[in-house]
Amino acid sequence: MTGFDSEAIVVGGGLAGLAAAIAVAQAGLSVIHVAPAAPPDRRTSALMMPAVDYLRSAGLVHDPAQLGHPLTQIRIIDATSRLVRAPETLFEAREAGLEAFGWNFPNTRLNEAFSAARARLSNLSARQASLRALDIDAAGATLTLDDDTTLRTRLLVGADGKKSLVRAAAGFRARENGFTQAALVCDLELGRTLGGTSVEFHYPQGPFTLVPAGGNRANLVWIDERGVLKGAQEMERDALVRLLAEKSQHLFGGISLATPTHIFPLSSITVERAGKDGVVLVGEAAHAFPPIGAQGLNLSLRDVADLAAVLRQADHSAADWALTASRQYADRREADLKRTGGMVDALFRSLISELLPAQFLRAGGLWGMKMLPGLRKRAFSLGMGQG
Repeated sequence: MTGFDSEAIVVGGGLAGLAAAIAVAQAGLSVIHVAPAAPPDRRTSALMMPAVDYLRSAGLVHDPAQLGHPLTQIRIIDATSRLVRAPETLFEAREAGLEAFGWNFPNTRLNEAFSAARARLSNLSARQASLRALDIDAAGATLTLDDDTTLRTRLLVGADGKKSLVRAAAGFRARENGFTQAALVCDLELGRTLGGTSVEFHYPQGPFTLVPAGGNRANLVWIDERGVLKGAQEMERDALVRLLAEKSQHLFGGISLATPTHIFPLSSITVERAGKDGVVLVGEAAHAFPPIGAQGLNLSLRDVADLAAVLRQADHSAADWALTASRQYADRREADLKRTGGMVDALFRSLISELLPAQFLRAGGLWGMKMLPGLRKRAFSLGMGQG
């Protein structure tokens, strides 16, 4: 490894970056994980069972019940006043032969578990820094950090989010779309528990979703026009609570705010290829879309699992192993990225579309999933990321 600081460098400090650094190290490579200090991520992630199974197999989570809360049902309520409305639909995990569709985890708890797993790997070191510049040549990548140090590596993994410097500097072609909608998130205390049921109220500008977080607590993800959400955030506390009770159709008794509200703008990013020239992209560096169908971190963990599989099979004695691995990773991820990105984009646009054909398709699809077992089974598979 003459002239190289490590065989692989992972850039990015989110959950996808942590998981990727661990996976690459577990594949037997020497790894440096470059990530700046960041405030705690107070959001939650609903992980479907394939993602939870991966976390278990990788040693990142041993017992989901110690960290999160099971999701056993998904209830969809059409709260629009449109001419064409969908029926209320309930999906139950037991129909798919599962105890739960997945688990809802606080991101802070996942970060603690992933960080502990990283610390146990002797071939993985961490640098608390940000990437400032990147140069790619035929043999590898040279990174300049914000502390003016440089690092050289054969394989570079970009997990540095929507505004990925790795993606831009390495010349990946990406399509980006902005939306007028944003997402407001916070935790609520409800008068009546959700149990294991995630409840989605579909409104004209997006869903208002309550995800069980243990006891009577729920994680709220409310998608609407940015101005609407900003106005709600600026309301007096009692007025906001009344609005949230109205949006949830007063189904859960009294509501109180358990945490402050935060607003996140929505956008979508897709890359044509997720790997090339010894560089691979994982997580939101490769794909980002609105939080519909709980696909974000689930898709990122499928990125990580495929990267690990490619690296385990690689011939690390070959001079061009990193170039080959990046191409193989891109080939392996292509179908899943296109399928999942297309599914989420179509679903989100059908939710906010005022066009009758889109409303007919959405309502008809939910009627079909409500009445036809075969279609419900297909929906389960797609939602779980199983193609």
